[in-house]
Amino acid sequence: MADNGNWERDVLEKLVMASVKEQRKTRNWGIFFKILGFSYLFFILYLMLGHSSGHGEKLATGGKHTAVVELQGVIAAGKAASAESINESLRDAFKDKNTKGVILRINSPGGSPVQSGMINDEIRRLRAQYPGIPLYAVVDDICASGGYYVAVAADRIYVDKASLIGSIGVLMDGFGFTGTMEKLGVERRLLTAGDNKGFMDPFSPMNPAQREHAQKMLADIHQQFIGVVKTGRGKRLHDSPELFTGLIWNGEQGVKLGLADALGSVDSVARDVIKAEELVDFTQREGFADRLAKGLGAGAASQVQSWFGMQMR
Repeated sequence: MADNGNWERDVLEKLVMASVKEQRKTRNWGIFFKILGFSYLFFILYLMLGHSSGHGEKLATGGKHTAVVELQGVIAAGKAASAESINESLRDAFKDKNTKGVILRINSPGGSPVQSGMINDEIRRLRAQYPGIPLYAVVDDICASGGYYVAVAADRIYVDKASLIGSIGVLMDGFGFTGTMEKLGVERRLLTAGDNKGFMDPFSPMNPAQREHAQKMLADIHQQFIGVVKTGRGKRLHDSPELFTGLIWNGEQGVKLGLADALGSVDSVARDVIKAEELVDFTQREGFADRLAKGLGAGAASQVQSWFGMQMR
């Protein structure tokens, strides 16, 4: 009887172990297929959103064409409208042997004076290097401040009658919290080595000497902006006391003031001015992988900005 009991127990143990092994194998295969399924879905998404950075879709099929580069949004380092991205797109557009003319399509409220200046410099360099290829700026909704700083480097500027253009000025903005801190009973403890290291600190009272220094710095950059506009537009600018005050005008008014040359769109300029209706988009665009990497690695960094930033807007 004992032998029969042992035999039954051994068989039962073997059946249980076989069942456990089968369950483990099934679970492992389930994990494998889940990973495989997610990988497939990720790959499909990768293809749909664009798996690599590079030019936008090219619309031309051959022969002479009009090259288009889009400058959209705030002009800033690390953004789509950075000097690095726009300048690379412009270089590719000018180098193409079938490019008859280049259109810089602008829809920007402005941004960094440094980035705007770098794009302006590169446009002027490319125009000198390729004298047979004109570059025209075409404005969509807005071409203000830093956007206009870029536009004045073009051979001509075309706008819609309702476009917004101008805002030739510089600002430094921020907030002061000293009154709020007093009401809350919060004491500011700022230690510095250097009398002006806490320059324009929003939690400290405004220092008259620092305010004067900041105002002079802004005035100097404003004069640089005015000089670039005068160089780019020349005698086309009308003599108006309000021209460099930071005001913005619609496209129709901008043409009258000499801020722009005529009304026009990308299609009309390509067709009637450049005489090459086919369009090729040379705008450098981020692929899905680039956007994902930036979102994971640099998303938080974009939120950490200084309280005060000089901008052309």
